[in-house]
Amino acid sequence: MSDTQVPTTVPAAPSTAARHRSAATPLLTPTGLLTVLLGAALPMIDFFIVNVALPTIDHDLHAGPAMLEMVVAGYGVAYAMLLVLGGRLGDMAGRRRLFLWGLAAFGLTSLACGLAPDAWTLVAARVAQGAASALLLPQVLATIQATTTGRHRARAVSLYGGTAGVSSAVGQVLGGLLVSADLAGTGWRAVFLVNVPIAAVAWLLAVRMVPETRSPHPSRVDGPGTALLALTLITLLLPLTEGRAAGWPLWSWLLLGVFPFAALAFVLFERHAERVGRTPLVPPSLLRIPSVRSGLAMLIPFSIGFGGFMFEVAVALQSGLHYGPLAAGVSLAPLCIAYFAASLAGPRLVQRFGRRVVIAGSLIQGTGLLALALTVHAGWPGISVAGLAPSMAVLGVGQGLLLPTVMRIVLSELPTAQAGVGGGVMVTTQQSGLALGVATLGTVFLALLPSVGIRDALLAALYAQLAIVIGTTFLALRLPRAVR
Repeated sequence: MSDTQVPTTVPAAPSTAARHRSAATPLLTPTGLLTVLLGAALPMIDFFIVNVALPTIDHDLHAGPAMLEMVVAGYGVAYAMLLVLGGRLGDMAGRRRLFLWGLAAFGLTSLACGLAPDAWTLVAARVAQGAASALLLPQVLATIQATTTGRHRARAVSLYGGTAGVSSAVGQVLGGLLVSADLAGTGWRAVFLVNVPIAAVAWLLAVRMVPETRSPHPSRVDGPGTALLALTLITLLLPLTEGRAAGWPLWSWLLLGVFPFAALAFVLFERHAERVGRTPLVPPSLLRIPSVRSGLAMLIPFSIGFGGFMFEVAVALQSGLHYGPLAAGVSLAPLCIAYFAASLAGPRLVQRFGRRVVIAGSLIQGTGLLALALTVHAGWPGISVAGLAPSMAVLGVGQGLLLPTVMRIVLSELPTAQAGVGGGVMVTTQQSGLALGVATLGTVFLALLPSVGIRDALLAALYAQLAIVIGTTFLALRLPRAVR
């Protein structure tokens, strides 16, 4: 697989030896990799960081259930809807340039969220923040693909996968710490304001440490495809997320009715565009790559289960076990630590055992879910943070072995020219799955609360996720035996 490596500056003609060393050495330095991973962590953290802050936001802004779901859904829908477009723009205009624009926009929209005077302003700022994230995140994977090779790329992609999983849990841990600390009386606003200095530091580092790359054959933006993808995601995610809180009004059913037609129109248009020689937003040829097809097929159910799990646990810990924001956040720390440790060990294990690492990770994750369900069944409502730690740690190990490896598989056979769009498709799949998990499993969980109580609703959600994990274990058998 060839890589297009475009340094930020072009020096005088180097010697043959110097060119050989340059070709052999990845352009993305360790500091550069740390910088892009920091940029990647910000939007991932912000998908979940508000979960533990929602009760405080409701109290301060008198938001109500429907508006609180909009705070979560507005970010997620805008994020998922524009990710592929963000990858395409990076391929065209330069990935570092879009990374810098995305960081700046993310910092400004985070400031707007933190200063929001009312609930509607907060929702609007969250939508804008999701759009900024969609500019920022696809450039990370595309930069890694274009500036690393061999084992350096494998390690970088594994670290990206580790960042993706850890950030999801860290978001709720950090949210709990910040809300509890009530820094300078900021309360929930600190979960957004903390992004501003971090984004500024990442921007300054990126200017110096991240090389500029772009596709060698950039193509025009697929306007109709972008519009159809946006319509498809909106008609699915918006009614599923908002329908229950709004009492399932007519508009929610109408949007769900439009969804299959929008999805079919998107697929047909993209196929036609590629057949006549244009470059579609999501080239169907990508899905003909075995590693992409099998990896995405596994990523979808995993993300649905994980998104639902994180939402349900946040609600259950605070409303059922009456944990404060700090305790609710700290209870996920064992998952974070175990996930990160497993993701670091993953590349060496994959080199030796291939796809069996994914199968083992899925089985370990299922064991952790079963252990958590037994803990909830036996110990409710007197479960301590320490009592949750063993099952959370087992969950973290399983997910840390699974997710980074699946991401590595999806990207392993992508042509460098499609690094941006391929990364965008993968992250769109992941984020859509997370949002769909909140919308479906989260809605079922909330619907069960009045009739069966929080404990039994949580148990039902955990067993539903366990069924999903069993399915992903079988899907892992379709992955390539050897992982590049």
